[in-house]
Amino acid sequence: MNKVFADLPVTVFEAMSQLARDNNAINLGQGFPDDPGPEDIRRAAADASVNGYNQYPSMMGIPELRTAISDHYGRWHHLTLDPMTEVMVTSGGTEALTSSILAVVEPGDEVVVFQPVYDSYLPIIRQAGGIPRLLRLEPPEWRLNEEMLRSVFNHKTKAVLFNNPLNPAAVVYPREDLELLARFCQEFDTIAICDEVWEHVVFDGREHIPLITIPGMRDRTIKVGSAGKIFSLTGWKIGFVCAAPPLLRVAAKVHQFLTFTTAPNLQAAVAYGLNKPAEYFYDMRKDLARSRDRLTKGLESIGFPVLKSQGTYFLTVDLSPLGLNETDVAFCQRIVNDYKVAAIPVSAFYEQDAVTSVVRFCFSKKDATLDTALERLSDAVHRRKR
Repeated sequence: MNKVFADLPVTVFEAMSQLARDNNAINLGQGFPDDPGPEDIRRAAADASVNGYNQYPSMMGIPELRTAISDHYGRWHHLTLDPMTEVMVTSGGTEALTSSILAVVEPGDEVVVFQPVYDSYLPIIRQAGGIPRLLRLEPPEWRLNEEMLRSVFNHKTKAVLFNNPLNPAAVVYPREDLELLARFCQEFDTIAICDEVWEHVVFDGREHIPLITIPGMRDRTIKVGSAGKIFSLTGWKIGFVCAAPPLLRVAAKVHQFLTFTTAPNLQAAVAYGLNKPAEYFYDMRKDLARSRDRLTKGLESIGFPVLKSQGTYFLTVDLSPLGLNETDVAFCQRIVNDYKVAAIPVSAFYEQDAVTSVVRFCFSKKDATLDTALERLSDAVHRRKR
């Protein structure tokens, strides 16, 4: 058996979701909304399924979607992409990341990875023969600094994986951090693989800045996006890969032997969605920010120290000031069993030297779902301290 995968545990997302099912609990752990998604985009998919083409589409993605992706990033980020040579559609963001990693990493290459780290990164790096070099980000700021980058970048550093906005910490990185990372990538001739699936889910007037737009990074960055996150249609699994032609050509060869192509009706609907006016995306952010604020206010009112969420579907709570004498894992197990609310321990996003006091909650839920969860959690802090 392949040890890279045979020895992996069940993902924390599936484990906590199963506990939620077993306990008939509210699932604020896994990151998915509890509404069906935008009706007009779903209807566009239905129409494309009934009246459109349902055989194999182009391996690279239907031209309409590739053009829509290029136009969308041109409008939002002033990023000029050739839709035919610099844009590829994949079956979700995870497949996009896998294609990108396998396209770049060879045996013996070192890959810089920031913890907390999404769980798919490390096994794919290792399957490619790469060597992860882990850097520890810490609450409450979760920021990059020159000392940490200098400790791992060297002549063997082939790639860096960078998630912005950052899941689970809900940080939207400022230009200062991006320019610092870009400087190291250029100094050590390193390719940046950027997981930017949360790019549109940013709050309080913040701007997502793609690393590919930082000077010197255009030809050494692979940008990954996800329609599932942009449109709250997580089950559709439509991902994007954007990169200069020499990088995209190799990623496309990997994609060819992973999924080859993606449902054409969903691609047509995503093309329709990406062409929606800017007001749609701003309204989506306002709605999610309102849910964030509802859960934040409720958690703070019952004694939870909430770390400010700048983006994503998530907010985090640092348990350390509460004196509960339990780890994040024990806390999450207790609240799902005793209070019927599921959350995610952030230590699960670390392979070594984990932060063990932070818990992630998903707020992309209906008001009634959030309110019921808050009612159930109202005694979770006080009873433990008594």
